[in-house]
Amino acid sequence: MITATDLSLDRGAKNLINASSFTIHPNHKVGLVGSNGCGKSSLFAALLGELSPDAGNLSMPSSWAIATVKQETPSLEQSALDYVMDGDKEFRQLEQQLEQARTNDDGNLEATLINKIDTINGYSLPARAGELLHGLGFLQNQLANPVRDFSGGWRMRLNLAQALISRADLLLLDEPTNHLDLDAVIWLQRWLKRFTGTLVLISHDRDFLDTVIGQILHIEHKRAKLYSGNYTAFERQRREHLAQQDAQYQKQQKEAEHLTAFVDRFRAKASKAKQAQSRLKRLEKLPDLAPAHVDSQFTFSFEEPESLPYPLLSLTESQCGYNTETIILNEVGLTLVPGSRIGLLGRNGAGKSTLIKSLAGEIALLNGERYCAQELQIGYFSQHQLEQLHSGSSPVDHIIRAQPTLGEPQARSFLGKFGFSGDQALESVNTMSGGEKARLVLALIVLEKPQLLLLDEPTNHLDLEMRQALVMALQDFGGAIILIAHDRFLLESCVDEFYLVANGQVSNFNGDIDDYQQWLNDDKKQTFSSNKVIVDKGVDKKQLRQQQAELRKKSAPLRKEADKLEKKISQWQDELTQVEALLSDSDIYQAECKSELTIQLKLQASLKNKVEENEMLWLELAEQIEEIQT
Repeated sequence: MITATDLSLDRGAKNLINASSFTIHPNHKVGLVGSNGCGKSSLFAALLGELSPDAGNLSMPSSWAIATVKQETPSLEQSALDYVMDGDKEFRQLEQQLEQARTNDDGNLEATLINKIDTINGYSLPARAGELLHGLGFLQNQLANPVRDFSGGWRMRLNLAQALISRADLLLLDEPTNHLDLDAVIWLQRWLKRFTGTLVLISHDRDFLDTVIGQILHIEHKRAKLYSGNYTAFERQRREHLAQQDAQYQKQQKEAEHLTAFVDRFRAKASKAKQAQSRLKRLEKLPDLAPAHVDSQFTFSFEEPESLPYPLLSLTESQCGYNTETIILNEVGLTLVPGSRIGLLGRNGAGKSTLIKSLAGEIALLNGERYCAQELQIGYFSQHQLEQLHSGSSPVDHIIRAQPTLGEPQARSFLGKFGFSGDQALESVNTMSGGEKARLVLALIVLEKPQLLLLDEPTNHLDLEMRQALVMALQDFGGAIILIAHDRFLLESCVDEFYLVANGQVSNFNGDIDDYQQWLNDDKKQTFSSNKVIVDKGVDKKQLRQQQAELRKKSAPLRKEADKLEKKISQWQDELTQVEALLSDSDIYQAECKSELTIQLKLQASLKNKVEENEMLWLELAEQIEEIQT
């Protein structure tokens, strides 16, 4: 089991977790939740042995094998399937020993090793690796492709598969759904439910947590507290705890006011001085109860649109894509009217983002007609907008730039609804996290008073409280919505109908997420069946090579740009590693190093920002490449 006793964890001079005790039993599945920056990643680092407790103790069996998802993937010639198989270290070790035994012509040892490999089901490893890759969205003909051919998002899937195939006693997953589409998320849920080891999972996807885990470890006010049940059960228990705490706090406040009034009234009178001192000591000994915090710091909502034309926006017999050689969608017919609340379903690379970009006017139609109501106000959210924030400007600057009639006090008040309080509203976006940037982009959209919302993965980087606030705001929104999300709870809470993007077509999907899950299963079986027929009948290899060459030619400029970004990101990550190594040295927190500490902290924030921004650009390029190849 994992046991924490009076555990305290610091990062530099900042205390994140203080005097916390909890126990995670073997084979339990635990969701680790808390606001951004509360210490979740630091606790992961401690479990991995990368960070030592500053006080207390954190222990687990020394024999446990631990697996986590690597954050970087080298550009390898090794095939995707072989790379994933590397995750089974026991098999690879036996495989090497077997090769050596054969080289040495040691028949007895060879027989022993073959038996050991058979005992651990090692000979089924290629099939198991293939099953994992299929579940995560890889096609059969991609399994032999070299790792270097895959984009950043797909390499993260390879790393996830490598962690899943390991023989781990403890599996640590930090936001595993971030690079997945909905079908891969649904598959991963099923796989983790069958996992027999101990799982600790960081996720901001409440439906994913509800489906997979049985306990919640919540970090708040520097304390880690373990709750039984899934995320919904945790929220209920926490509400009850906060209500009880609030009642105790109110009672304590009344007692404190009474004692203070007595002390102030009789302190100067000799006959009452002793009693006053006694009451003063009693006042000082009252337990330090914090007021129960409000469930969320986020209180924003969309204003009711002043007018709602009919229709708002439509596409008629439209072709969508990036040029005439890369048509992604054909004959698209879609009309958005007031009250439309549509969720887009479809595999990664099928064209969902292309459709939203076409609706938003971000890319021109290749053919067909786009009708847009006069003076229609569109609120468009996509990941690339996070990089379009003005470098060096603060959230207040952005709000005033968008709405010049607002003064700074009004801008700060508005930003407070999105969690930007105090000095946060005046800090440069250069030092902001991905979640903070996403909140600022959403704030700017709300400020526009949109009639139509086009939202492409709006919950990426957002914590659970902000996701819940967004759900509530979208439920009350009076205009129309089109939404792409891998967050099932968001989809089920905010849309009334689904459209399926598949095989170059956009069509109404008659069903819900469960029906979509069944469609995925049926489609996958059909795909595998088709692949088998093709293999049996044989493939025109010359024609296949020509097709592959044509695809490589079309995607070459995008690949070149992606490769440049990859090199830059790798360089910044190396620099960031050096800075963080320096910040892990306690000497830099001495008084005489204050100026150097300030420089390094700013450099750390700047490098993190560069990595985050350019990873998003890289993923945008990767998606375009994937859409070309689909």
